[in-house]
Amino acid sequence: MLRWILGSREAQNVVEKVPVLCIGEEQPKNWFTELQVLKGHFDIVRFLVQIDDFRCASAGDDGLVLVWNIETGERLQELRGHSQQITAITTFTCDNGDATHTSLITASSDRSLSLWDPDTGNRVQTISDLQSPVKCLLVLERLCVWVSGGEELCVWNKDFQLQCHRQNHSDTGITALIELPKNCIAAAMDKEIVIYRLTVSTSSSLSVDVIRCLSDHQDNIRALINVNDRLFASGSQMGELILWDAIDWNILAYEHILWEESQADTQAEIRLAAPKPSEMSIQHLTTNGQFILAAVGSGLYVYNVLTKIVVAYKKTAHDSNVLHTMLLSDNELMSCSEDGSVRMWEVQDLPLPAEPASAGFFGMLSFGRSNKHSGPPSKKIMDVPSIRMLELTGDLIGHSGAVQMFVSFKEKGLVTCSSDHLLILWKNGERQSHLRSMALFQKLEENGGL
Repeated sequence: MLRWILGSREAQNVVEKVPVLCIGEEQPKNWFTELQVLKGHFDIVRFLVQIDDFRCASAGDDGLVLVWNIETGERLQELRGHSQQITAITTFTCDNGDATHTSLITASSDRSLSLWDPDTGNRVQTISDLQSPVKCLLVLERLCVWVSGGEELCVWNKDFQLQCHRQNHSDTGITALIELPKNCIAAAMDKEIVIYRLTVSTSSSLSVDVIRCLSDHQDNIRALINVNDRLFASGSQMGELILWDAIDWNILAYEHILWEESQADTQAEIRLAAPKPSEMSIQHLTTNGQFILAAVGSGLYVYNVLTKIVVAYKKTAHDSNVLHTMLLSDNELMSCSEDGSVRMWEVQDLPLPAEPASAGFFGMLSFGRSNKHSGPPSKKIMDVPSIRMLELTGDLIGHSGAVQMFVSFKEKGLVTCSSDHLLILWKNGERQSHLRSMALFQKLEENGGL
């Protein structure tokens, strides 16, 4: 086990001067004080999925799927079969009556789908020569079927038999899928969300039909998530966050992040005429049912579902785009970025003045409706009452490339994957020290040493 060294990271490809985030050598709220580097991939590792309480699977551009024991760091299985990069991966748990068994489903750019047994490493089923690569997967456990999305929507049973499908007519195809009540599915396609309904006939055959198209976004949809049984949310490339009713698919809230050029500082700095699309784009959304955490450019924004306002934010949380986020609790969260860092944040207890815009950058955020959606004038974030800030409490430095995502195993640790071809298993140093001591005492007792 390696012990990680705290350090600083130079900003990469920074156009302007931004405040340096520094929390010093002491990070009392950061319990990830040990790390273990897991090697096995030969290209960018893009995906992590949790199989059970002690195993996860990783996949990426090398076409490999590796199964790991996150308690020991041991590589348990190497799943080979795809000839090109993995484009989607998910777990599929089916109840066989006596016991449940979890399998892995993978999709690849080689236009194939595979079903794997993570216990043995065997490829149980495979489907080749699809019309186009699959971009996303969704498991409907209640119906014991799964759905693939790309240029067409396909519904498959547990035996990999095609049940029904619908062809799509869009530039990008389906890029995200979520399950909705009443056997419905929401699919993100370009600027639209298409609602499908699965119908089970008396002969137990399945059919799928388009029942509604939601065309309220003005730019391509980048994120689509379930909030709870009654709500779902979507985020677009131009910073639109829409909260939807999961039953009747009406808009409940529409927030548009608008950047305004700062006039407070007119010093000769490198200035941008307009925000880049990546600075406004919502790359990732996550939720705990009460709050939605949005990754917007290099910033983080916490949105209260009940009050429908942003309650906390950090305009520049990383040096580059934030790729993945997670809410640890109502006031603790985590993020990773293209800059190679993984950071822990805490919502400060007391409201603070809005952070000043850096010289030559865009001023404070405002939240309002576009011309397409009439509403009250936009309000700057500094005018929102009780707005809170995010305090950096931990900075996990270990990767040399963009951190694509992470999976938390709670007290057992955190797994991150990166474009540097590595996985890192971050662990609680105090817990690991205690476990080693207990193991040593147990061994001494067995050998009669105590």
